[in-house]
Amino acid sequence: MTTTRFAPSPTGWLHIGNLRAALFNYAIARANGGAFILRIDDTDPERSKEEYVEGIKDSLTWLGLTWDRIERQSARMDRYLAAKERLIGMGRLYECFETPVELDLKRKKQLNMGKPPVYDRAALSLSEAEKDRLRAERGSHWRFRLDLERIEWEDGILGPISIDAASVSDPVLIKESGQILYTFASVVDDTEMGVTDIVRGADHVTNTATQIQIIRALGGEVPRFAHHSLLTGPQGEALSKRLGTLSLKDLRAKGIAPMAVLSLMARLGSSEPVELRQSVAEVVDGFSLSSFGSAPTKFDPADLEPLTARYLAGLPLAAVAGDIGALGVPEALAPRFWEVVRENITVLADMAPWWDVFSGKAVAQVADEDRAFVAEALSMLGEPPYGADAWAEWTGRVKEASGRKGRGLFMPLRLAVTGREKGPEMADVLTLMQVKPRIG
Repeated sequence: MTTTRFAPSPTGWLHIGNLRAALFNYAIARANGGAFILRIDDTDPERSKEEYVEGIKDSLTWLGLTWDRIERQSARMDRYLAAKERLIGMGRLYECFETPVELDLKRKKQLNMGKPPVYDRAALSLSEAEKDRLRAERGSHWRFRLDLERIEWEDGILGPISIDAASVSDPVLIKESGQILYTFASVVDDTEMGVTDIVRGADHVTNTATQIQIIRALGGEVPRFAHHSLLTGPQGEALSKRLGTLSLKDLRAKGIAPMAVLSLMARLGSSEPVELRQSVAEVVDGFSLSSFGSAPTKFDPADLEPLTARYLAGLPLAAVAGDIGALGVPEALAPRFWEVVRENITVLADMAPWWDVFSGKAVAQVADEDRAFVAEALSMLGEPPYGADAWAEWTGRVKEASGRKGRGLFMPLRLAVTGREKGPEMADVLTLMQVKPRIG
């Protein structure tokens, strides 16, 4: 059975960069009738916070990405410690005593000599007596001893990958503090949970190489890996400094529709055009991992707005009736209100200013040079309710009396009634007016 997972760290709010991994793994699982695991990487007790765990779940639920089960890595420490002992027994995990300063000096020396900054495995030559002496004066960390061979796999996006393990440092799996690091916890979980497919960012390619060896050492079956490109800003700039403003929580607060987010992220960076989908099932049906490339993917949050507008415009009244009622729109007027404003909003919050217009709360905009003209024109308009022909009849009278025509006639009246240069047809606007427009 196909089994995928999404393993976010609860050290911040879920952002648009995280979502690619979540969506891709979700789509693969659902397309193959498999299981999707939400696995919370909370092995760092200092940085992990429960509010972020809840935020991750809330954001995924908002998007409609449901999980089959949830796991907490903090509850699986016994499994990591058991795996630790197994690797020690195999001679594949060894204790090291260098401090960060000492390791940094080694790296600088290697670079100065024109060598790759790879850990020199000095800890492997320590005698038991030397280890005992070092343990008495400092802490230690644990490294996985790589077999110095080429590590190869067929990547689902990048194609054939080959990495020489001799060019990579033996990875640290357990810190001096005892914290189990991602590289180790992830492998143990993937192996024991039967994960068959893993999609993640291209920044994990080297991790994948070392993890393949750890998986094999633990007797696990290597999953199918795919590494998607990283997101950049619209000009190709790094998104890392902006991710705090691109959290799903913030996008939700701005009124961006979940289907706009999913529709964009399911195609962004692929050879397929972005198409607005109406359901998560449609997103899954139209998803193809093979269509994605390795080039950096440009993301502009502004692209979510027209998609949201199109999605909202297609919603039936029943989907927004609660939001319309909350504005104070009478139930009998709701169908007509939604029909008129649906094509003139980007997010649902944009409905409120239109109701302000129709209920007489909006402030008219009248240029000084048009003030006398508008005042005279409004004197020719009766009291509501207005019929479907009211706009044509009114402007006809005003045109005859003033001699104005075209933009000089219509724009001052539109601004006086709506306060905006653009919007629904004015014939429709007048039919919804609850009070006669007045100059403030």
